[in-house]
Amino acid sequence: MKKVYFLSDAHLGSWAIPHARMNERRLVRFLDSVKHQAKAIYLLGDMFDFWYEWKYVVPKGYTRFLGKLSELTDMGVEVHYFTGNHDIWMYGYLEQECGVVLHRAPVTVEIYNKVFMLAHGDGLGDPDRQFRFLRSVFHNKMCQRLFSMIHPRFSMQFGMSWAKHSRMKRVKMQQSLRDGAEGTQFNGNVVATLNSSGEPEYMGEEREHLVVYAKEYMMSHPDVDYYLFGHRHIELDLMLTASKRLLILGDWITQFTYAVFDGEHLLLEEYEEGATQFS
Repeated sequence: MKKVYFLSDAHLGSWAIPHARMNERRLVRFLDSVKHQAKAIYLLGDMFDFWYEWKYVVPKGYTRFLGKLSELTDMGVEVHYFTGNHDIWMYGYLEQECGVVLHRAPVTVEIYNKVFMLAHGDGLGDPDRQFRFLRSVFHNKMCQRLFSMIHPRFSMQFGMSWAKHSRMKRVKMQQSLRDGAEGTQFNGNVVATLNSSGEPEYMGEEREHLVVYAKEYMMSHPDVDYYLFGHRHIELDLMLTASKRLLILGDWITQFTYAVFDGEHLLLEEYEEGATQFS
């Protein structure tokens, strides 16, 4: 039986990530290593640090990754791409040129007789007003049309700079915590430690917004077996009940983590260069 893979948050092309091209190559090598045993691959958002399509123009670069996606779909592997908060602005290129299936909202899907609820995770249960406002602006059709009127020379620079600023805020937060600063805020919560990607570590069931969201969603959707999210850049494997499970997939910046489902077992794994992959 072929397997189904889930991963998220590569932030390809980021101006704030050292050796970003090496990360793209590592991601491509992983996809190449699983292509013969994969039934489907779900990319749960923010695979690009900033992506915006115009009618006749798309961002330069990413040729290794886009070529691998095309190879996979040409082989008959289903590739599902979920837009995140960094790559909302997709208007058909990946679907038409690479053959991926694009999802702009959370999806509930049955895989090998198990029900999965899949989403990037941004905006789900997050009370941060500033983030919710920015998200509403980014998703607004009029704002998107106005942004499309700006020449790519300037709009791409703005988008990449914005994405870099967002990541560098995390780096500064990480440095503040290393230096012993107290009271650092994340979505209204005081955090004490950050992980290797500069994101707050798991904050517990009562404060982790995706966990809170899944528990509430579960009350009205008892058929869902697994909840899989990206966005938070942490690895989390949590049993919500005796039969319901939640995974947050980490990232492909420093962690190189993914989930794999073989029809019976769902595992959260880390890709290691040169290690033997699933046969």
